[in-house]
Amino acid sequence: MKYVLITPAHNEERFIAKTLESMVTQTLLPERWIIVNDGSTDKTGDIANEYAQRFPWIQVVQGSPRLDRHFGAKVNAFNTGLERIGSVDFDVIGNLDADISFDAEYLSFLMRKFSEDPKLGVAGTPFTEDGGYDTARDSFEGENHVAGGCQLFRRRCFEEVGGYVPNPGGGVDWIAVTTARMKGWKTRSFPEKRFHHYRTLGTAGRSRAAASFSYGQKDYYLGGSPLWQLFRVVYRATKQPLDGVALFAGYCWAAARRIKRPVSRELMRFHRREQMKKLRNIFSRLLKFRKINNFYAEMGQQEAP
Repeated sequence: MKYVLITPAHNEERFIAKTLESMVTQTLLPERWIIVNDGSTDKTGDIANEYAQRFPWIQVVQGSPRLDRHFGAKVNAFNTGLERIGSVDFDVIGNLDADISFDAEYLSFLMRKFSEDPKLGVAGTPFTEDGGYDTARDSFEGENHVAGGCQLFRRRCFEEVGGYVPNPGGGVDWIAVTTARMKGWKTRSFPEKRFHHYRTLGTAGRSRAAASFSYGQKDYYLGGSPLWQLFRVVYRATKQPLDGVALFAGYCWAAARRIKRPVSRELMRFHRREQMKKLRNIFSRLLKFRKINNFYAEMGQQEAP
């Protein structure tokens, strides 16, 4: 199977070399890797161009300078890269962030998963961050969610979900992967590997508390259940009290203003059913005084399948 990657990069001079080094050492290289220098005002483009001159499968597309940083612009940059793929033949297409790193077998591992399961629509792995954070252990997103930092789609699945929706407020990767699952595709995050994310998730250009507030808003406008949100807030508060408060405030702020939701009622109902299933499984384990494995909570099992 063949794959292509697209990387929207905005002011990533601190980390993009780590991503580039991870890619050029992969045992299975992409047919094409399009890096869209999305209006960077730092040396992001220069660093990417240095690698493009050495590796013909890397292509850098220059965007116009801009000061703002939002998810809608990221999708527009991704689509610019998608246009540059042109007639290149591929089976899998992926978004790759410009502030991550991974081992040399990472992408060959994920491509092997696609080869083994024709129903697999979206694949990725959990990720780590500085300070010991690991999404497989510290998040309840679980194995059915695929983090946007490295999110690979089978081509037919990507076309069926309509690609990424340019939402300024975020959630673009979540909408795509959840829509894929709603349409009957398997979406899997495989815990055998990790990628490392160098910037605390959501903190680009803002504080950690502001990021948590923003995530609370996003939880509302993506249609999350209030009951699940209460559980999430309490859980986060036990880890970082300020994060929990900010998350709760963001959700309430969005709910009070009835922010327009960018998801269909069908997707919102599907999302809430998944959340309630996960919550039932968690409380079932708690009532039986059994250990909870965050990663497999939605499946009602606490061990790897």
